[in-house]
Amino acid sequence: MAILYIDYSSPQNQYSYDVKQNVLFQKNEHNIINGLGRNQLNTLGNVSLLDIFLSSGNYVEPHIHQNASELVYCVSGTALVTFINPFNNEVININIHAGQTANIPQGFWHYEVATSENTHLLAIFDAPYPQAIYGSDILRLTPSQAIAQSYCIDQTSWEKAISPIQQTVIIGPPENCQQQRHVRPSHSERTYYSNHHFNSIYPPYNRA
Repeated sequence: MAILYIDYSSPQNQYSYDVKQNVLFQKNEHNIINGLGRNQLNTLGNVSLLDIFLSSGNYVEPHIHQNASELVYCVSGTALVTFINPFNNEVININIHAGQTANIPQGFWHYEVATSENTHLLAIFDAPYPQAIYGSDILRLTPSQAIAQSYCIDQTSWEKAISPIQQTVIIGPPENCQQQRHVRPSHSERTYYSNHHFNSIYPPYNRA
């Protein structure tokens, strides 16, 4: 357990907070992420959370938390939580509904997608200031020449494919997306269900 040096006799101590007052990202009125960390509640230990509201087919885009594990709790609705285990390259899909959880270890590439309307998730972290590396940033900021030469693909085609990504996405797809939304995992991916036994702030969300 980490040692915390908090003066609990201080008159500046905070013991409660309205998470709705700290909107980290808002796509529209139905897709919002609120956050709570030590900046909002100064007596917090090594913990923080995101309060996530999603409509069906909306994603918290693929990303990594390089300094924290994430426990996803479903308050209402249903969601698919997917991550890649980097130790065996296995894709894990966990379908959760109200009262169920999915655990994402630190550094695992992952995403969440709502599979029903009015989905509400809590993402709980074992760090007061969880960091994130977003897939949209990796795609748009990696020089296209490096991608083309590394993977033997046409550079022009790659640049065209990623041209719509002009900023960090966070909640996707963008409002102007015309593609159909698919939320079911492919048959090649291994799927776990959270009601079965199975083994094994912020400013990152305010990027331009």
